[in-house]
Amino acid sequence: MGHIIQFTGLSGAGKTTLSNALQEWGHQHQVKIKLIDGDVYRQTLCKDLGFSKADRLENISRLGAYAASIAADYDYIFIAAINPYEEGRNNLKAKYGATLIWLKCSLQTLIARDPKGLYRKALLPDSHPDKIHNLTGLNDTFEEPQHPDLILETDSVSVEEALQQTVSFLNRL
Repeated sequence: MGHIIQFTGLSGAGKTTLSNALQEWGHQHQVKIKLIDGDVYRQTLCKDLGFSKADRLENISRLGAYAASIAADYDYIFIAAINPYEEGRNNLKAKYGATLIWLKCSLQTLIARDPKGLYRKALLPDSHPDKIHNLTGLNDTFEEPQHPDLILETDSVSVEEALQQTVSFLNRL
């Protein structure tokens, strides 16, 4: 039975980047890894959901249920989603024993990185037609994890260092 690992962190913190590095590591070491990327599943399994608290919790619940349904086929299943609420993270831990890794990154660094241009849009004046009003961590809720199993400070470690820290952690599970 595979381990379900939930990543949490703001947009741009490195969830997808680390997940892709872990998949490559898995290919090199014959470790079966499945990546459930929240951005991808928002367009399929969860396309009916918005960004209210209830919808965000439902999104995570569906991703967790999907991960559990395929866990027997993989060594590790990574859920890479913002996952902003402690309730949602705790539910996955309680239901599926999901481990929590927090990709922690300062807002200043995220605004500077801004790979998708989301922070730029969220910082626009309220009257601007392109304004994002619900960007997690900036103008929508992100509850800092109270008991993460691992914290990766992605504004101060490289992708390679984050990968090494994660692999060392996985080897202890």
